Amino acid sequence: MTKEYFDILDENGNKTGKTKLRSEVHRDGDWHKAVHIWIINENGDILLQRRCATKDSNPNMLDISCAGHLTDGDESLTGAIRELKEELNLDINREDLQFIKTLKRSSKYTSTFINNEFDDLYILRTNKKISDMKFQEEEISEIFFVPYNEFRKMVNNKQPDLLMHTEEFNILFDMFDKEFGE
Repeated sequence: MTKEYFDILDENGNKTGKTKLRSEVHRDGDWHKAVHIWIINENGDILLQRRCATKDSNPNMLDISCAGHLTDGDESLTGAIRELKEELNLDINREDLQFIKTLKRSSKYTSTFINNEFDDLYILRTNKKISDMKFQEEEISEIFFVPYNEFRKMVNNKQPDLLMHTEEFNILFDMFDKEFGE
């Protein structure tokens, strides 16, 4: 397996000029960058993925359509396109992605796994079907679309196997309630 190096950021999201191995970044709690891509189709169905059982954080949980860290030297949009190709085998163009905003978040999974990230949030509107995708089995155990109102209920009910990205959910609801809500 190739060793992943991340650009180290300061607490304001600026590159420091330093890079570190992924494992060291999470061990030391260094700030770094990731992309979160929410996929929605014309019916308002949201694509969810179930993280595979061997993930080092949140195994077997339902999560964002597609997400991943930026490796050293990556630009956000390039990283998002790469992650969509790697995780879901989707070939998309830059203009297909709608950048929403950057979110700063910090979480500590264990004493040796600290995740301090700046997440660039994107929306991909597509009419690709599950049969058009092939998920990366080392990362994901299943993918499926959920109707928008059902997804909203999952969030409101704090479904136990759904990773809670409250700030992101609120952004999605602000964007899509008028278009797809009941």
